[in-house]
Amino acid sequence: MASRAEIARSIVLVCHKLYERGFVTATDGNVSARLECGNILVTPTSLNKGQVGESDLVEVKSDGSPVTLSRKASTELDMHLFIYQQRADVQAVVHAHPAHATGFATAHVPLTACLFPEVIVGLGAIPLAEYATPSTKEVSDSLAPHVKNADAILLANHGVVTYGKDVEDAYFKMEKVEHAAHITFVARVLGGEKPLSRTDIDKLTSISESSYGKDFSNKVACEPVLNRDELSESEIKEMIRETLSKMKAK
Repeated sequence: MASRAEIARSIVLVCHKLYERGFVTATDGNVSARLECGNILVTPTSLNKGQVGESDLVEVKSDGSPVTLSRKASTELDMHLFIYQQRADVQAVVHAHPAHATGFATAHVPLTACLFPEVIVGLGAIPLAEYATPSTKEVSDSLAPHVKNADAILLANHGVVTYGKDVEDAYFKMEKVEHAAHITFVARVLGGEKPLSRTDIDKLTSISESSYGKDFSNKVACEPVLNRDELSESEIKEMIRETLSKMKAK
């Protein structure tokens, strides 16, 4: 595992990237990483991410109690701690407000369609967590349905949170989410995105480990287009029953 000094440098570098890319403004956003001792190193509250230095970072114990006493940790610390508690494999968390992805989050539109092979293999679907008041336990509650099977989550009316094996990995996932949201937005301007079919996804699944070195079977699955030719007779009948049931409910 990386040393505390190496992790601190990585956090600062990612903070500066977030600001330079316009993923955060003013004092928005927060970044954290798990130290070898089990403590968490996190960005402080009320500091522009483009100005964060190593000496500004705050260390806390896994329960949130402070180790660094001279500065306060991010107000979103509880969200970070919740993710670490739920995912032993996660070593870093990034929260930001990239414009296109946050636009989808504000419109309450998850990025769950099967559109980009790289996103499907790298992240799976990107679900939407229900709106929660920032800096409260509501945020953790809203993440609970998704956190174990997703590595990136849209936060309704709030932004995006990503997490991974190290700070760089968590940041790259943030880039991927924003890129996917931007491309989806452009596709809709041009008449609408055209999702991959179930057959396309099956082919991608069969080569994902050998070609990409990744197994995304345990991630939240994206939603492929179901072509009539790909559906079994029982699936077609089930779709008809669901449609009729919805019509009766209206």
